[in-house]
Amino acid sequence: MNPQVVTIGLGYIGLPTSALIANSQIPVHGVDISQKVVDTINAGKIHIVEPDLDKAVEKAVNEGYLKADTKPIVADTYLIVVPTPFKGNHEPDISYVQAATEGIIPLLKEGDLYIIESTSPVGTTEKMMKLIFSKRPELEGKIHLAYCPERVLPGNVMHELVHNDRVIGGVNEEATKKALAFYRQFVQGDLHATNARTAEMCKLVENSSRDVQIAFANELSLICDKAEINVWELIKLANKHPRVNILQPGCGVGGHCIAVDPYFITSEYPMESRIIGTAREVNNYKSFWCAEKVKTAKLEFEIKKGRKPSIAIMGLAFKPNIDDLRESPAKYIAQKIMQDAQNEDYFVVEPNIEDHNVFKLTNYKEAVQKADIIVFLVAHKEFKTLERNTDKVVLDFAGVMV
Repeated sequence: MNPQVVTIGLGYIGLPTSALIANSQIPVHGVDISQKVVDTINAGKIHIVEPDLDKAVEKAVNEGYLKADTKPIVADTYLIVVPTPFKGNHEPDISYVQAATEGIIPLLKEGDLYIIESTSPVGTTEKMMKLIFSKRPELEGKIHLAYCPERVLPGNVMHELVHNDRVIGGVNEEATKKALAFYRQFVQGDLHATNARTAEMCKLVENSSRDVQIAFANELSLICDKAEINVWELIKLANKHPRVNILQPGCGVGGHCIAVDPYFITSEYPMESRIIGTAREVNNYKSFWCAEKVKTAKLEFEIKKGRKPSIAIMGLAFKPNIDDLRESPAKYIAQKIMQDAQNEDYFVVEPNIEDHNVFKLTNYKEAVQKADIIVFLVAHKEFKTLERNTDKVVLDFAGVMV
């Protein structure tokens, strides 16, 4: 079966997207640089935790609509779904997007559709267009280039890929129309047409908006700690106002979107993005503040009890009930706490992963039972079932005990 679609990148977004397209009976050739990932997928298995993804991949592979490889091949549509990390001082690095693009340039032919889904600085689609035409000038005006960001929630990706609205922007009107027709085959949410630059900025603005709102909640938590006010109760009461909707504070902001995307704006427009830049500072500081709070609790326990406490660090993921540790403030706090260790016993808990290359993991019930100080960093559902223990020191940065 000749593939109609090549997806480059089979990670948290690329694999669910590939499986969804393949389950619409559109042949997909998925590409990843990891041979292990390729072998896992070709066996009908998955290498990430995401509800319903295992069934979707198994079905697509068994029916022959999804095949993985380390190299792209000729198709009609090419989706770029690779990471965009940082270089230097939070400057976006589009080298993966560029490498993925260079890998398919020899395969492109007249009428093909090229779409970037990776989060990218404004102007990236146009940059890749220039790169393609510099190597294949005969294709100018004969292929279609567009940008369409994903906007899904880890833990609910398979549902949201189908039902969420999508913003789709081509480098020209014809490219936009071609990309809209492609997504209409498997997306049930509304499709909103725009240009590539607006679509690129739209993705960055969505996550920056969330970051600013979270920063407000985190800043409130710092103020309430000093003012000796329960921040959770305060927010609950403030939200009784019909036009107020304050988010819940946490131990920082993590993940591959909200903690990252604002920098794509601040690096390009530093003078204009004052609120966005300050929100990033507040959310980063909250993680440092949490680590300092644990250090203080350790010292107070030692002075009061005359011995070193044992400490349970509850959660490493960047948000509740997922296995994703990317940009996780909880992981940063755990590392910071343990860097300052002075022979205390630590019990690190993350119920959504089996093991970790840095932390020795402990069962959450055992950790709570053995610890003197319990530090809640993530509000995993398992933690909410725990009994409240009055003889323990509890630092709840995630609202588990609310």
